[in-house]
Amino acid sequence: MNLFEQQNTEFIRRHIGPTESETRQMLKAIGESSLDALIDKTVPGGIRMEGALNIPPSISEYEYLQLIKDISLKNKVYKNYIGQGYYDTITPSVILRNIFENPGWYTQYTPYQAEISQGRLESLLNFQTMVSDLTALPLTNASLLDEATAAAEAMTMFFNTLNKDHDHISRPKFFVDNDTFPQTKDVLVTRGVPVGIEVVFGDYRTADINEQYFGALVQYPNDKGAVEDYRDFINKVHQTGAYVAMATDLLALTLLTPPGELGADVAFGSAQRFGVPLGFGGPHAAFFSAKEDFKRSIPGRIIGVSIDAQNNRALRMALQTREQHIKREKATSNICTAQALLANMAAMYAVYHGPDGLKNIAKRVTVLTNALAEELEAEGFELLHKNFFDTIVFKVPNAEVIRTKAESAQINFRYYGDNLVGISLDETTTLSDVLDVLLLLDQPNDHSVAGFGVSEDAVLYNIPNSLTRTSHFLTHPVFNSHHSETEMMRYIKQLENRDLSLNTSMISLGSCTMKLNAASEMIPLSWQHWSKMHPFAPISQTEGYKQITDELSQYLCEITAFDACSLQPNSGAQGEYAGLLVIRAYHASRNEAHRNVMLIPISAHGTNPASAVMVGMKVVVVKALENGYIDVEDLKAKAEQHSANLAGIMITYPSTYGVYEETVKEITQIVHQHGGQVYMDGANMNAQVGLTAPGLIGADVCHLNLHKTFAIPHGGGGPGMGPICVKEHLARFLPGHVSLGNVHSAIGNGTPINVQHAVSAAPYGSASILLISYAYIRMLGAEGVRKATEYAILNANYMRSRLEGQYDILYTNHNGECAHEFIVDLRPFKKSAEIEAEDVAKRLMDYGFHAPTLSFPVPGTIMIEPTESEDKSELDRFCDAMLSIREEIRAIEEGKADKKDNQLKNAPHTQHVVINSNWNHPYTREQAAFPLPYVRENKFWPNVARVNNTYGDRNLICTCEPVSSYVEAEA
Repeated sequence: MNLFEQQNTEFIRRHIGPTESETRQMLKAIGESSLDALIDKTVPGGIRMEGALNIPPSISEYEYLQLIKDISLKNKVYKNYIGQGYYDTITPSVILRNIFENPGWYTQYTPYQAEISQGRLESLLNFQTMVSDLTALPLTNASLLDEATAAAEAMTMFFNTLNKDHDHISRPKFFVDNDTFPQTKDVLVTRGVPVGIEVVFGDYRTADINEQYFGALVQYPNDKGAVEDYRDFINKVHQTGAYVAMATDLLALTLLTPPGELGADVAFGSAQRFGVPLGFGGPHAAFFSAKEDFKRSIPGRIIGVSIDAQNNRALRMALQTREQHIKREKATSNICTAQALLANMAAMYAVYHGPDGLKNIAKRVTVLTNALAEELEAEGFELLHKNFFDTIVFKVPNAEVIRTKAESAQINFRYYGDNLVGISLDETTTLSDVLDVLLLLDQPNDHSVAGFGVSEDAVLYNIPNSLTRTSHFLTHPVFNSHHSETEMMRYIKQLENRDLSLNTSMISLGSCTMKLNAASEMIPLSWQHWSKMHPFAPISQTEGYKQITDELSQYLCEITAFDACSLQPNSGAQGEYAGLLVIRAYHASRNEAHRNVMLIPISAHGTNPASAVMVGMKVVVVKALENGYIDVEDLKAKAEQHSANLAGIMITYPSTYGVYEETVKEITQIVHQHGGQVYMDGANMNAQVGLTAPGLIGADVCHLNLHKTFAIPHGGGGPGMGPICVKEHLARFLPGHVSLGNVHSAIGNGTPINVQHAVSAAPYGSASILLISYAYIRMLGAEGVRKATEYAILNANYMRSRLEGQYDILYTNHNGECAHEFIVDLRPFKKSAEIEAEDVAKRLMDYGFHAPTLSFPVPGTIMIEPTESEDKSELDRFCDAMLSIREEIRAIEEGKADKKDNQLKNAPHTQHVVINSNWNHPYTREQAAFPLPYVRENKFWPNVARVNNTYGDRNLICTCEPVSSYVEAEA
């Protein structure tokens, strides 16, 4: 390889951890002569891919950054007044640099291990407090995927509350006001139809709500910008025993009477305009708040206040048993994720500006909107509404003439049809922008800035007194303390220091693939030609994004051996749902809508059965054998039994137990013989890329977790992306979108498709983070993506070989090899030493590590997945920690250590506990805090001791408590 070829492959060496010499040492430890030999013994020959992937060769990081800059310039950044739920915003630089661009915030995992997640838990509690205060509803979750899917979650929650028996639905109807965002209406239809919900659109003023309705939805301000008083309507709905959800805008709520005070049961919307870039549709945090009555059924995660083992205040994810993937087929939603990184940005935006700052931003927006409205009315334009916040709609003689003039001036308005034009102002709008709009609309050039009523005490004539907010919000000190950049920077750093992320140590989570999120993959996300694009901008302005989505779709089809791709689903669970909708639509197109039985192995991820229930399918569980494989005989019997109604099967490959099942082709054939389709969960694609593919194995549809295999960071619990790839016969059933005329543009071969409704609010989901996966594929190239898979397998088998003998490894193939992950059985220690799997997980924190996946898919075990990104020294540190913990357990087994008072039962050990003069444990402080020499070099101190989960659930507090409670906790 010459010097220039070497430069083109530099990223492969930087992404993959082990060097050539380390690779040889690791293979020797495993007992294999070469990497090829290990792969041959691990991946069954019958499913192997012939030849290399047809994707471009690798390029250097420098070359990639030049390429992506050139592509970005194909996007045209116009001044956007489109609105429709997406608004330009000013991300404070201190938040952009210290959160959005900071691996200490974007590489954290979901806070299931609360003791090493206190920083982002604190920030998410701030988010919940912000939402609760602004909406005036007491119960809030830690964010959802987007506004439209949040609407669907509200609808589903109401439906399940009033229709306990889904086989006999007594209240099937859900009313949606006509003036709701089009993308929200689209997703409501998608989610309602499969479960028997009848979505009824109409005018809330004249709607006849009776006992057949379980709920209603209105928008505030609405789709045309009008601020309506819904009190009478809400009372009318409540009189029938039904519920009301209100889509709303957090910035508007600083000035408007909040939904909770109007009587709404749920408020939801998007927190995007609180400092989160447009990004062509995402990622953005949706918010969702509700009355206390819904605390057992509210979707998503709730951050709650509890105490730790020392009785100090500690945070955790509360009421986890209501998380949908734990409920499996009894789930009412499949949401088990959030948009934590973006929720944290929105929360910090509120912390930085405070209540007065937010109110001033809102006033500036609405005063400018009112000034614009008055000028247009004075010139004879007819406004649709007198009461508004940031959006006005007016009639013009010819909207196309306006559109042509506006676009030639690099301005985008919204066009409703019927010659109605909408203008939505935002935080970035200036006085001169308003003058530009007036000049564009052929108004006389005699406007002076002084002519606008924009004093600090400007009267808000456009907001009626009856809907003017009088209640206080964001009164907690956290929103009134950090307003200088110095204070804000230190507050963000203080919280970051309480969290373990990938810039601390490896996070070896089985099934979750916490791999390197390379800086060169991340950098372009901040560039304005990517970040400032509105998802509903004219396609002539978005050619850069079109190139990325087209090429990425093509690469993902090649990698999966499928024919078409939809990039719309904005989480793995959304991908599952979208894939199952495709299967459902396919059967319906063949007059086989009765096919509604989905076979799901007992080992499947919990969201699989939850997703199947959401598309109206009946779940039939398939047994597993002792070795973790799917029981083929049981599968045959159940496929035969349900042959007439079989919709398909959901499988994960390699299996969730970390093994490539040799029987997989037989499994897919059995399902096809009985008329079913094969859905593959792509959670474990990191063990397939370049070696095999879902399309080769016999799958018909597969979702891909781009936040796992394709390097999008987890962000402390989101963002994610879950695009689906399908065989040609399913292509026409992929999701559509109202902004694309319900035609999915990612089908490159021009296949005509049926009109399908959307699954997410934006046509390409969280489009801006697709750049990360695009970068990953381009910089690794065909050779690199295959090597990534091979090294994921090597690293896992090396760790397995080091831990074998001291721990029982549960499942391996007939050669004794695992795939890219393996399960360590900790159950024997419960009997021998009274040590639980949780004790091992917490003790790992003292060694500077996040625990592997705990008790999934087998209770009492841990599942370890090192990824290809970790070098041998880091793998060894983790193995050394596990072997040292084994010796600590052995000391208990042999009676040398106390069964109740030992390093594991008391883990994790905080700095406060270790330096306290009241140390009275039978082991030393050094054994507690510095159990191995490497820990001294890079000690990560857990911020709290072991969290008391039961206390937090019995005393549910999900907003910032009064300051007095912090003082009491410390005392």
